[in-house]
This record gives sequence, structure tokens and C-alpha cells, in this order.
Amino acid sequence: MEARPPARDQGGTTAVQYFASDSGLRGVPLLDREVKDLNAVVKLLAGGPPPAEQRDGLTSLVQLGGYSVTGTGTRVTVRLDGPYAVTGRDQGTGQVVCTLARAQSVLDPKVRADEVEVTLRPSDGTSLGPYRCAEFLNG
Repeated sequence: MEARPPARDQGGTTAVQYFASDSGLRGVPLLDREVKDLNAVVKLLAGGPPPAEQRDGLTSLVQLGGYSVTGTGTRVTVRLDGPYAVTGRDQGTGQVVCTLARAQSVLDPKVRADEVEVTLRPSDGTSLGPYRCAEFLNG
């Protein structure tokens, strides 16, 4: 049997939260929630994975204080009220980037999740990104 490459996340009608695991990021569909706002999606993500997913070894490494998220087309910006504690090339950042990319594709059906670029802007004037979800997925 020939191995197939991993599927690219092209978006869809269901929002997905990404959580950290020993084997990389894993997506968990938000089947019982309607996505109306990018800020609400980050708030849900920061709350961590549901109990069943925690038992499967998923965790949240998201480290954000205050934030504001805006998205237009393929661009999403996360403005942070303080510094960003990590490098930007870690699973916690990947959780934010992949979750927001998928949410933006749900909010704007003309946009594919794999086209969305997420930039983090800490209050110190630096800028991390833009990042695409594929940069954080294994495979």
C-alpha cells in the first residue's frame, strides 16, 4: 500500500481547535459551537481541550494575556497587550495559527485555511509571522 501525503487543511464549514501532543498538533472539531468571532475562538482555545481529548494526551500550550484578533480575507492579526513569551516556532503558536486559519476559513467561505496568514503583534512593537498553519503541522 502506497503512503499518501497528509491532507492540507483547506477549510470547511466546521471550526477546528488545534492542541499540542507528543506527536505534534492535532485538530479537534468544534461540532457544538458556531463560529461568529475570532476572539471567541482564541478564548475557547485558551481554555484547553475537552476532557476526552485531555485523556488522549492533548494539551494547550497557548500563552496569551490580553489580545484582540482581526481578520480580513487571508490575513489575520493577533494584537497582544504585552510581550509574547515564546519564539513563534513552537506548538503553542501553532495552535493559535492553525485554529485561527481554520476559523477564518469558516467565517469567510471564499478563503481556504491553507491560504490564511496569521501575524502576532506584541505590544513591544515586534511582529511574529506571518505564519501559515502548514508550517506547524507534521508531515
